Amino acid sequence: MPRNPLLETHELPPFEAIRPEHVVPAIDELLAENRHAIEALVERAESEPPRWESLAAPLESLNDRLSRAWSPVSHLNGTMNNPELREAYQACLGKLSEYSTWLGQHEGLFRAWQALKEGAAWETLDDAQRRTVENTLRDFRLAGVDLPTEKKRRYGEIKARLSELSNTFSNQLLDATQAWHLDLADESRLAGLPESALATLRANAEAKGVAGYRISLDFPSFFPVVTYAEDRELRREVYTAFVTRASDQGPHAGQYDNAPLMEEILALRHELAELLGFATYADYSLETKMAESPAEAQTFLEDLARRAVPQAREEFAELEAFARERLGMAELAPWDIGYASEKLREERHDINEEQLRPYFPAPQVVDGLFRVVERLFGVTFAEDESAPRYHPDVRFFRIMEQGEPIAGFYLDLYAREGKRGGAWMDECRVRRHEGDSLQLPVAYLTCNFTRPVGERPALLTHDEVTTLFHEFGHGLHHMLTRQTIADISGINGVAWDAVELPSQFMENYCWEREGLDLIAGHVDSGEPLPAELLEKLQAARNFQSAMGMVRQLEFSLFDLRLHHELAAPSAAEIQALLDAVRDAISVVPRADFNRFQNGFGHIFAGGYAAGYYSYKWAEVLSADAWSAFEEAGIFDPETGHRFRTEILERGGSRDAAELFQAFRGRAPSVEPLLRHSGIRAS
Repeated sequence: MPRNPLLETHELPPFEAIRPEHVVPAIDELLAENRHAIEALVERAESEPPRWESLAAPLESLNDRLSRAWSPVSHLNGTMNNPELREAYQACLGKLSEYSTWLGQHEGLFRAWQALKEGAAWETLDDAQRRTVENTLRDFRLAGVDLPTEKKRRYGEIKARLSELSNTFSNQLLDATQAWHLDLADESRLAGLPESALATLRANAEAKGVAGYRISLDFPSFFPVVTYAEDRELRREVYTAFVTRASDQGPHAGQYDNAPLMEEILALRHELAELLGFATYADYSLETKMAESPAEAQTFLEDLARRAVPQAREEFAELEAFARERLGMAELAPWDIGYASEKLREERHDINEEQLRPYFPAPQVVDGLFRVVERLFGVTFAEDESAPRYHPDVRFFRIMEQGEPIAGFYLDLYAREGKRGGAWMDECRVRRHEGDSLQLPVAYLTCNFTRPVGERPALLTHDEVTTLFHEFGHGLHHMLTRQTIADISGINGVAWDAVELPSQFMENYCWEREGLDLIAGHVDSGEPLPAELLEKLQAARNFQSAMGMVRQLEFSLFDLRLHHELAAPSAAEIQALLDAVRDAISVVPRADFNRFQNGFGHIFAGGYAAGYYSYKWAEVLSADAWSAFEEAGIFDPETGHRFRTEILERGGSRDAAELFQAFRGRAPSVEPLLRHSGIRAS
């Protein structure tokens, strides 16, 4: 019988050999082996005082083996989704959730970890090991180890159901996105769209064997239409399809409706929090974050809103006046905002994304990204074309230092059918010691950029360039770690509201001449970005920045209040809360049929529940960190070395506030964020 590739030891996942039928048998076998091995570890800990080598190290090996099998399955489910893989993935979620609950509530294992902390072996542990022990004991309590039997059972049921619901939410959003399209026989209704967008829509149609142009709800297709199309009715039609995905509204009303899932998810989260002794799910969520309480996080958001909303109102009033006087629009509808804003930006700053695209061919941008990182952190990059890969578009690189590999990553840049929308970094392998050997960290870096058409390389928008740098910042946090314990290696163990610091920090290099000289080069001539275009780009950086900040604050306040104020809300109550948040701070018109929440995967299918505020919280840290580079020089080697050693290499080995203090020499200040965002003092 052929061996299951998910049960074999590989440096990198053997993607070409993995089949959906391998998934369930592999996970079943690994979970059974882990349970047996853990019981043996606990039995040993009861007969002799546990040491790091007899308890923590073997447990880490068991968890890592399971992670190395599940990681490629989870990644393929997000990037190469098909019915067979989806079914296998779904079949394992309950098993993994049950195992996680069993592990987190194992009283014998909990006692063994306590004995490690309270025994003589504690004195032999280094700071990283002690941090791991303390985090583990905290996580046991957050998993309900102290609960009576009946409540433990209920906790397990809730966790398993939440895992299933989140996956279904994600699947329905993907299905709803792919269910809608609009075919146009000619380009008469597409007036205003740049040639790059028309080429994408032609390629969409060609791939499906139809003539003309196909508009889909994938971002590279949707965004140009609502931004550039002069046909207002077309903008309305596409906008409506996008903001009603997976809801009771729009062209597929009720077919993929996520509302019942949202209701059940929120009710179960509240019940889970109460089981563990927390008043709300937000209180539970913030137990592992930098913010001390939901009240502190909300005060932070409301303070930013107080500063940004008056300026956002001014910006929108300017947009209304421009649309009325220059575009002949008596009233701005939601589907007009992007179009009118782009027209105003072009008039005010004489620049648009299409002028910039030729300077950002994808190969040049990737090479420029590497050169920025090389100058900052002293590492180099080497592509490994022999590495296994899961799609022809995917590339694999190794990060080198002094001629030796220290990490690797998969780069998957382009949108395609069966691939979840958005951009993200995920863990393929974590840096850790395995006996005498060192497992190197490997990351997945995934985006959904416009695909190359024909022989020419993909030409990225400046926004796509900053997205790539953002995700690579997460990747650097994972890959440049010096930690060798999985639980605090890379982004593991990092407070969620600090984890965006390296990603947001890296975006700054996309706006500076020294960075852009490495990143940008004309697709035909290779010439750098002209000084005139750079000046316009920088001048336009904070165009409608207050409106943009208020939009993020709207999402953050909605998420935080949703998980703090409502125990088991109905879909109508969820909508009412979102409307109330918008009434308080939003400055743009909204459509009654908009069901943004039904596609809010960050909080219903991702890790940001009661934590979306983290983007703004971490932006304070990243802006202040960047100000250190502004003071010393953006490629200053000493400052780059300090950022690497105090932030990137430390992972979760110390408290995030302590790490920032060690890098910056003081506590963070909000002023650099306001200055960088162009928010005037109120």
